[in-house]
Amino acid sequence: MFDIASVGHFCIDSIFLPKKQTPYIILGGSVTYVSFSAKRLGANVAIISKIGGDFPEAYLWWLSQEGINLSGVKRVAEEKTTRFELKYDDTFCNRKLRLTSKTAPIMVEDLPNALEAKIVHLAPVANEVSYEIAERLKKCAGVLSLDPQGIVRVFDENGGVSNGALMDKRILELVNVYKSSLEEIEAVTGESELKSAVKAVHSFGVETVIVTLGMKGAVLSVDETLYEIPAYTSNELVDPTGAGDAFIGGFLAEYLRGEDALWCACVGSAAASTVVEGVGPTVFGNGAEIYRRANVLYGKEIKH
Repeated sequence: MFDIASVGHFCIDSIFLPKKQTPYIILGGSVTYVSFSAKRLGANVAIISKIGGDFPEAYLWWLSQEGINLSGVKRVAEEKTTRFELKYDDTFCNRKLRLTSKTAPIMVEDLPNALEAKIVHLAPVANEVSYEIAERLKKCAGVLSLDPQGIVRVFDENGGVSNGALMDKRILELVNVYKSSLEEIEAVTGESELKSAVKAVHSFGVETVIVTLGMKGAVLSVDETLYEIPAYTSNELVDPTGAGDAFIGGFLAEYLRGEDALWCACVGSAAASTVVEGVGPTVFGNGAEIYRRANVLYGKEIKH
């Protein structure tokens, strides 16, 4: 029995940061950031993923050393691992994303035979998780969480990434916790106004809706109340990659303990503030530092 099992492709990311001519090539994928974040807060985590023959053994060793269970990771020797190029502008507020290779989708036969988890978090990056997979995993978990970024992405002939409509909205009917960016919730619902988009997601039976807003923090909607969760000011902004994934990893780690959603969101915001202080998934605050930052946020007057 795992606390949290994250499902989606590992990636190899080439991250181009301002004022640096060459990219950082590093382990990526939402499942990576979610799992590191939750693990730092004491959760027992596993990853279900698919990788190519080019995926470095050193990355698997790194994840194992962190105590992350990789028994659900399938290597397909003849495939290439999913790879992205991420290019940030000088403000870090805008990035261009390009898919340069993609592993085959995760299929039902790729799932572990006997998976049990308190929470399964679906974290696709390139259309690798289908409704059928979500339906199967729903039966293995008490809570199903979704970040829809990888199921609304569309790719042009050069691998350029944009958001398209969510074609199969049935997946939302399976979900307890939903997290996405503002642009993604607009793509999912077709609603350009935030409150209307949040309401549209709730209409499918989703209990908790989180919309991350980058440096502006996040919005949490639960029990018919909308909260504005502030961002914690990081010591240094080095690389914003994975901040939203660190947020949901921190949120879910507290959520599974039965903590109230507002506290969970403050922990998520605190976790996000640590990961941006290093390149890729190299810096995550320890649990004590994440909780210290979360308490600062929780003590603020949170608007609703």
